[in-house]
Amino acid sequence: MAKNFIIVGLLLIAIGLLWPVLSKLPLGRLPGDIVIRRENFSFYFPLTTSIVISLLLSLLFWLLRK
Repeated sequence: MAKNFIIVGLLLIAIGLLWPVLSKLPLGRLPGDIVIRRENFSFYFPLTTSIVISLLLSLLFWLLRK
């Protein structure tokens, strides 16, 4: 259990350090993301971004399991 907490902590630190680079990626603005803008209303659902992140996390966890 402690090993898992250490790994999660290291991953969070790595994401925090890479955040300036990651924020420049087009995630959140991919084709397939749903954006509805009206006069007093704005709705955003990152469908494609969610699928891409899910695939990347699944690959990462699969690789860590081996």
